[in-house]
Amino acid sequence: MKFGKRLNQQVQETLPGWRDKFLSYKNLKKLVKLISSTPPLLNGSLEYVKAEAEFVYLLNNEIDKFNAFFMEQEEDFVIKHKELQQRIQRVIAIYGANGSQPSVTEYKEEMGKIKKDIVNFHGEMVLLVNYSNINYTGLAKILKKYDKRTGGLLRLPFIQKVLKQPFFTTELVSKLVKECENTIDSVFAVQEIEEEKKERREAITVTSGEGIFRNTVAALLTMQEIRSGSSTYSQFSLPPLNLPDSEVVQSVQLNSPIAIL
Repeated sequence: MKFGKRLNQQVQETLPGWRDKFLSYKNLKKLVKLISSTPPLLNGSLEYVKAEAEFVYLLNNEIDKFNAFFMEQEEDFVIKHKELQQRIQRVIAIYGANGSQPSVTEYKEEMGKIKKDIVNFHGEMVLLVNYSNINYTGLAKILKKYDKRTGGLLRLPFIQKVLKQPFFTTELVSKLVKECENTIDSVFAVQEIEEEKKERREAITVTSGEGIFRNTVAALLTMQEIRSGSSTYSQFSLPPLNLPDSEVVQSVQLNSPIAIL
């Protein structure tokens, strides 16, 4: 699948409020085509400098857009993570076996609500990591296209700049993703029965439906595809994605994209 189609598909499969935050790949591609179709420009000429400056200006605007959105989401995630941990501690302190008002029914009900919120939260963070991955990939591809068609040499210096941008730095979000998984394993795993596991596995193979889980599965598949090694792998490519050895991911790998999407 060509990147432009993959990007459009990903935009449609992400959260509605995120759809205008992705790379304007189509507009940038049109500009590259326009510049490359004009009479040959000599490096250093006024026309060439103006054309390249316009292209770089648009790219910088896109990066500013990525950074603003990514940092806002990241800050929200840090706050939400703390709130979820506090909710767990409150439920344990009130309804747990050693709580002030021990109640098995209330404990399970409240923990069930928290578990659902954590799963949704985990999905949002996976979507943000995918957001970083696919926008970086788009930048690398459009810069490659620009250099190839115009004879410019923008890709290397620009990508070196991109690697230092906040939207590319996903360590904190990845850490929160792992902490969510650890919380689910340590707090909720003992409560989960086989029937619940079966229902979750069946949910992965549905052919339709909406919600954060479906979007997360699509994001995982996209990340796996764009970060897989290939004959076109280069210094500008993202490293292959090592997905966690979880039940959800194993189910994703066993089912085709058509079955899931």
